[in-house]
Amino acid sequence: MSRSRLVPGAEVVAVPGRGLAVRTPEGEFLSVRTGGAEENALRPLLTGASAAPVDEELERVVLAFEEAGYLAEEPPGSAWPAARRNIRILGDPALAGQLAVQLAALGARPRPTPDATVPGTSPVDIEDLLDGDPAAVVWCLDGPVPDGLWDAADSLPDHGVAWLRCHREGWQAYVEPVAAAPGDVTSAHVRSRRLAATPAHRELAAYWSGPRTSGTPVRPAVPALTLLAALLADDLSRWATGAPGTAGLPARRRLRCVDLRTLTVTEHPVLPVPDVAPMPKKDR
Repeated sequence: MSRSRLVPGAEVVAVPGRGLAVRTPEGEFLSVRTGGAEENALRPLLTGASAAPVDEELERVVLAFEEAGYLAEEPPGSAWPAARRNIRILGDPALAGQLAVQLAALGARPRPTPDATVPGTSPVDIEDLLDGDPAAVVWCLDGPVPDGLWDAADSLPDHGVAWLRCHREGWQAYVEPVAAAPGDVTSAHVRSRRLAATPAHRELAAYWSGPRTSGTPVRPAVPALTLLAALLADDLSRWATGAPGTAGLPARRRLRCVDLRTLTVTEHPVLPVPDVAPMPKKDR
């Protein structure tokens, strides 16, 4: 039997008079029916501390842990691969700085260029985005996305570059899914899906296009910026290292909305929008 250990967040506890229970990474308790397996011999196997031969009953219990997803050959969170360390960050200087600090701590090599894009500027072309040979481009806007600004960036996955973005609409920030391969969800797909999902699609489209009249500007506090940076850094880390996704929606099919006042995060499924089939030509 190969040496495995409990995945992070999974723990086994001895319950008086009830035997063993596993606390899952989601915080639930499940009873463990060990049958004829010796509990004291089971625990070292679950920590990876023992690779000694085991009997049939112990092997059965360990196999059940593996099939349930509570054992891993190697703990997730391996070092950031060198080929994916170069991360270019565009947009809001406050959020770009927070994100750069977190990515550097994880082993990436972030390159913030926050003054390159401000809402209302002309779109950046693909050559500019690929400058410096980045493995991924992150673009964070402190406001809605102007029409056409992210059109060129949506083609980054076609060039082998991962593409991650977020923007703010009032007190709500939207963290879009990582697009790392052709066919993944782009910013254009998210816009189309959001318009299709609301009865106020005309108002939302007008809000994006502007002009907009505002009062006192919204200024996200440091905890809100830290949370946004953490969500972005986690998505990038999972993409770079191949770490498994979290419970819930797949990372490449998940749009997250963050309430910057309460720090509440909600997830919404999002799929690519198929190309519209051309209209058949009519015979004269």
